[in-house]
Amino acid sequence: MKKYNSPENSRKADVLTLKEGITALLKAYRLQGKLNETMVVSSWERIMGKAVALKTQEVYISQGKLFVRLSSAPLKHELVMAKTKVLDLINAEVGEQVIKEVVFL
Repeated sequence: MKKYNSPENSRKADVLTLKEGITALLKAYRLQGKLNETMVVSSWERIMGKAVALKTQEVYISQGKLFVRLSSAPLKHELVMAKTKVLDLINAEVGEQVIKEVVFL
């Protein structure tokens, strides 16, 4: 006697976890990069700390570059000197290289 696949058996083979489903959706619609950029901008205060966030006027990303407008010249100088560390902190937060360069304005 042959066993036929019931609809319940075929559904179990197609089951994805929620994480896999969201990842596939982001990949299909090519939204992962934009999501990562949004994560960087929204987590700027957590990455750099409250003191830096208070002196930050604007944070935005364009073509893989993070632009940060600061209201304090001494802080800007200090962050320019530590540019590679800031870049590493930001990319570590997201888990992949989203930002290629940081520009302090």
